[in-house]
Amino acid sequence: MTNSRDKNPARHYSVLSNAVTPNVSVPGASAYDNPDTAQCNTTSYFAPRPAAISVVAEPEELDDPVAIAAKGARSPAELLRRMSLVGHSKSESFDFDPREQYPSLELTGNVISATFCIPYKVGLTADGGWDLQSRRGTSALFDSFAYLSSHKTPWKHTLLGWTGEIQPLPESPAQPDTSASTERDGTLKRSDTGGSWQSISKPLSKGSASNPVSSQSNPQGSPSGDGINVTKKDRQRLESLLRQDKNGQVMPVWLSDTPEDAKSDLYLKDQNRWRMYAEHELYTLFHYRQHAPNDGRAERRWWIDYVRMNQLFADRILEVYRAGDIVWVHDYHLMLLPHMLRQRIPNVYVGFFLHIPFPSSEYLRCLPKRKEVLEGCLGATMIAFQSFSYSRHFSSCCERILGFESSSAGVDAYGAHVAIDVFPIGINVEAVQKAAFNDPSIDKTISAIRQLYGDKKIIVGRDRLDTVRGVAQKLMAFEIFLERYPAWRDKVVLIQVTSPTSVEEEQEDPQHKIEHKISDLVSKINGQYGSLSHSPVQHYPQYLSKQEYFALLRIADVGLITSVRDGMNTTSLEYVLCQKDHHGPLILSEFSGTAGSLRHAIHINPWNLVGVADVIKDALEMSPKDRYMSQRKLYEQVTTHPVSRWSNSFLKRLLTNLASNNQNTLTPALDRHVLRPQYFKAKRRLFMFDYDGTLTPIVKDPTAAIPSDKVLRTIKSLAQNPKNAVWLISGRDQQFLDDWMGHIPELGLSAEHGCFVRPPRSEVWENLTEKTDMKWQTEVMRTYQRYTDITPGSFIERKRVALTWHYRRADPDLGKFHAEQCRKELEDSVAKKFDVEVMSGKANLEVRPQFVNKGYIATRLVSEYGTEEGAPPDFVFCAGDDFTDEDMFRALLRSNLPKHQVFAVTVGASSKKTLASWHLLEPRDVIAAITSLIAADEDDRVLDRTFRDLSTMPSKEGTSPKGTDKESLPKLEGKDEK
Repeated sequence: MTNSRDKNPARHYSVLSNAVTPNVSVPGASAYDNPDTAQCNTTSYFAPRPAAISVVAEPEELDDPVAIAAKGARSPAELLRRMSLVGHSKSESFDFDPREQYPSLELTGNVISATFCIPYKVGLTADGGWDLQSRRGTSALFDSFAYLSSHKTPWKHTLLGWTGEIQPLPESPAQPDTSASTERDGTLKRSDTGGSWQSISKPLSKGSASNPVSSQSNPQGSPSGDGINVTKKDRQRLESLLRQDKNGQVMPVWLSDTPEDAKSDLYLKDQNRWRMYAEHELYTLFHYRQHAPNDGRAERRWWIDYVRMNQLFADRILEVYRAGDIVWVHDYHLMLLPHMLRQRIPNVYVGFFLHIPFPSSEYLRCLPKRKEVLEGCLGATMIAFQSFSYSRHFSSCCERILGFESSSAGVDAYGAHVAIDVFPIGINVEAVQKAAFNDPSIDKTISAIRQLYGDKKIIVGRDRLDTVRGVAQKLMAFEIFLERYPAWRDKVVLIQVTSPTSVEEEQEDPQHKIEHKISDLVSKINGQYGSLSHSPVQHYPQYLSKQEYFALLRIADVGLITSVRDGMNTTSLEYVLCQKDHHGPLILSEFSGTAGSLRHAIHINPWNLVGVADVIKDALEMSPKDRYMSQRKLYEQVTTHPVSRWSNSFLKRLLTNLASNNQNTLTPALDRHVLRPQYFKAKRRLFMFDYDGTLTPIVKDPTAAIPSDKVLRTIKSLAQNPKNAVWLISGRDQQFLDDWMGHIPELGLSAEHGCFVRPPRSEVWENLTEKTDMKWQTEVMRTYQRYTDITPGSFIERKRVALTWHYRRADPDLGKFHAEQCRKELEDSVAKKFDVEVMSGKANLEVRPQFVNKGYIATRLVSEYGTEEGAPPDFVFCAGDDFTDEDMFRALLRSNLPKHQVFAVTVGASSKKTLASWHLLEPRDVIAAITSLIAADEDDRVLDRTFRDLSTMPSKEGTSPKGTDKESLPKLEGKDEK
C-alpha cells in the first residue's frame, strides 16, 4: 500500500534534484531576445545564445503531461497524487500556448512579477537626469525575468519593483566611452534622453572601490541629507526609460508616506525605512537568529511601513492588472501582498515564491506578527520554496499557529486549498559557460594565479560578509585542518573572497564585529602556520572582476561553502560549471539551500569544525576517478536545471493548480437571492444546526466554545417565528446545551449526536439509547486512558452515552498519529464486539452507538414537521461543518423533499468533499445568512401592519382607499449583514 505522504510531488526525486539559487541584474539588452547582438551582462552573465539552440517542440510534444494528468481530478489531494506520478520533462519549456491549453482560465498571456527592487540602482542629478546602475546580488532572479520577457516564452512580462534608495547626484554623469569593455562588476549607466546602455569599469582594490567592502557598506546606499525631491516630470522620465527595457516593461513603485499624486512632487526621506521590518525582523528570524529584548517601538514603526509598502505594491499592480493576468510575487519583502490582492480581486491568479529559508514553528512563534505574515502568504493560489524542509515548516506553522488543516501538499485556508510546492532555482547555464570559457583574458589570469601559488592546492570560497554565510566557521575549520594535518601546511592555500552584504540588518555593525573576527582569524592562522614565503589564508574583502572570479572557480582544487543558513547559493552552481575540466570536489554545507539539489557534493555540518577539517583532507586526497564521477553527476544536475526551467516549472504547476480548481466540483457559496424567495414561499420551515464549527468557531478548549450574545439573539429571533421549527443537533452533552441554549423555549435540542432529544417547550430529555448495552464504555475508557497518558495535552470527555478523546491541545502531529492508532485499535476490538462506531472528528475521536446519529434525527424531524400531519416541511435549512453532519445531508438527499426546498450548507472550504449543496466559509457567515432572513421577515411584518392600517382608514366616500392591497406596496428587501 502506498504511503499517503509519498503522494506529495515535493517528495519525488524529480523535484528534489532540481538546482537551487536565485538572484539579479539584467540591464539593457537580453541575450534571450537578441542572441546575435546582445552584450554579456555584467552582473548576470547573460551571453548570446548559440543559434543552434532551439526550444521549439515537435507537434507530438505539445501536450503537457501534467495538465493531462490533472484532467478529471476531483480534489486537491487527487490532483497532487496525479501530478506526483508525472515526471518533469527534460526541457520544461513552454512549448504550447497556455491560453489554448487552459481555455477555462481565460488567460491574457501576461505575467506580472512583483519583486522588492528593480534591477537598477537609481541616482537623480541636480538637473533632473537619471543615472541607472546594475544592482548586485540577485542575478538568477532577474535572469528569470529576462527569460520571461524573451521571445522564447509565450508570455508578455511586466516587472514591478521599488526604485530602491534614490541617490542624489551633484550633476549629470559624463557619457562614458562606448568602446569600454563590460566587466562583471562594471557600472551600467543609461542616459535619460538617449536610452542607450554603456558601462564603466570599477576599481577593484579595497581602497579605490566605490562601494566600501566592510560590513557597514551599503550597496543600496541611503541618500545623504534630509531627503530628495522627485517631481512629476522626473518620475515620468524614469518610467519612460524603464518602459523600454528589454527585460519587459519595468514599472517602478514609488514608496512615500503620502498618497502619490500624479500632479505633485514626491519628497523621499529616510528611504531605507522600507527595508527595516523585512531585513531586521523577517530575514533575521527566518535565518534562525533573534534580537535581544527591547521595548518594540521601532518594530511597530517598521511594521506600519511594511504594511504600507505592500499596499503601495498592490495599488501599482491594480493599475496594470487585467482579468486573466498571472501575478508572481517574490520573497520576504512582499509577504502581505498576495492577501491584499486577493481582498481586492477575489479571483486573481497569484503565485508566491520565497527565496530564503522558512523557519520551524518554534522560531516563527517568536515573531509578534506571525499570524499576519502567514495569512498574507495564504492569499496566493500556490506557495513555493527552495527545498522541501522549508515547505514542511510552512505547513506546520499554518497548522500550529493558525489552526488550519495542512499537509505537505497544501493548506486549507479561508475556503480554498492553497497548494505548496518546491522549485529550487538554477542559473543561466549558457551565459555562465560562455563568460567562464570564451574570454582569453581568463586564461591569462589562471596562468598568473598558477604562477603565484605554484603547485600548491587551492581552496576557494566566496561569500557575503554576514553572519549566516559561515565565513568564521570556515576559517576555524581550516585552522583545525592545518593543526591536525601538518603535512599540508605548506601545500595548500585558502583564497577567501568576501563581498559586502545587501541586508540592512547585517550592515548595522558599528563595532565591526564580523570584520574584526574574520581579520583576527586570518591573522592568527597566517601567524601560526605561515612564513615569509607563504600565507595559508589569502583574504580579499572586495568585489572581484568577472575574469578574476571565473579564473578562481576554474583553477580551484576544492570549493568550500560553509553557510550556517542559506536559501540560495549561486557560487556552488557556478563552481560546478567551471570545474567541467578540472573536476575539483565541492564541499557544501547541509544548511545551504542548494544542498538538496547538489546531492553528489560533499555535505558537511559547518558547526562540526573537526568534521569539516577531516572532509577538507579527504577532498584534497580524493582519487581522480572519484573526482570525475562526482563532478560528472553535479555537472549534469546543474546544466539540466537552468533558471529558465525553474520559471517554466513554477508557471506550469501554477496553471495546473488553477485548472484543477476550475475542473473540481466546488460547492457553491450560499446564494441569498435563491434562499430568501424560497423562505418566503414556505408555510412550514425546518432549521437544523450543528454547534461547534457552525454557530461558534472551533477552539482548543471545548468548554470555552460558548455562544456569543449575537448567536443567542439570532437563534432566539429565528425560533420565535411560528412558521419556523429550529433545532440544534450537536455532539455536546445535555448539560452544556441546557446551560447555554436551554433558556430558549422555542428551540429543540439534540445532544450527543442524536442520543438524547429535548423537544421545544419541554424540559424533559428523551434517551434514545436507554435499551442499549453500555458495557463497551469500560473497554473504551481503558483504551482512551492509555493514549491520554502518552499524549500530553489530550483529555477524555465522558458523556452519558458517547465517549470522546480530545487532542486539540496536544502537538498536532503527535495527536494525529496517536488518534489513528487508537482508532484502529478500537475498530479491531470494541467495534467488533458491540454495535458502536468509532468516529474521527476535528481533533477528537468519539465512540457512540451505531444506530443513532444526526441523520436519524434529521429524518425524524422531517417527518414530524410539515404543513400537516405526515407531510414534510416545504423549506429545510441544515448547516454543519464536519463529517458527522454529513449524516444529516445524506438523510436529506434520501428524503423525498424537492431539491429546491432543501438548503444543505457545509461550513468550510468550497473544495472539501461533502454531500451539501451549498457552502459558507465561517460560523459568522451562517449567522449573517440567518440574520438576513430575520430582517426580511421583519420587513414583511411591517408591510402587513401597514396594509392593515390602510385598510381600516375610511375614504371620503366611506370606503377603503384604492390600491391598498399588500401586493401594490413596494417590496422591502432585508439588508445583508456584512
